[in-house]
Amino acid sequence: MSLPVTNGVTKSPMNNIDKGLAGKARRVVVVQLLMTLFVAAVFFGMSAEEGLWEALSAGYGGLSSVVLAVISIMGFKRANALALSDPKQSVMILYIGAVVRFAAVIVLLGIGLGLLKLDAMAVFVGFALAQASYLMGVRDRKAARSPD
Repeated sequence: MSLPVTNGVTKSPMNNIDKGLAGKARRVVVVQLLMTLFVAAVFFGMSAEEGLWEALSAGYGGLSSVVLAVISIMGFKRANALALSDPKQSVMILYIGAVVRFAAVIVLLGIGLGLLKLDAMAVFVGFALAQASYLMGVRDRKAARSPD
């Protein structure tokens, strides 16, 4: 059984999944950005003298988490596109994506803390809360509600 091809793109049942993935990806990134803005605003309001620097630090931490989410989403899209035609390569893309995200965390936090000398607590709080919002955003709400 061959699948129809339009403009070099194979039309498959996975394309419906692509649409759902794109919508969920957009929602997750927006939620992360909103969480980052909220955390930065809290840090800005908490400290009178260092508020701006801490807010920028928290923003950097949150944006680092957003970058990781975008890397993850791009990998999921690539793996999804190959899932039917080459499942082994699809899984390999997911593994490589995990390694890239791990390296990106080290590099981004290293730049923020080592090179830019940002406030460590604010960076980690911004990163952690944006990452938590990522995890809450990607979970499947329908599966979470089902009793099975």
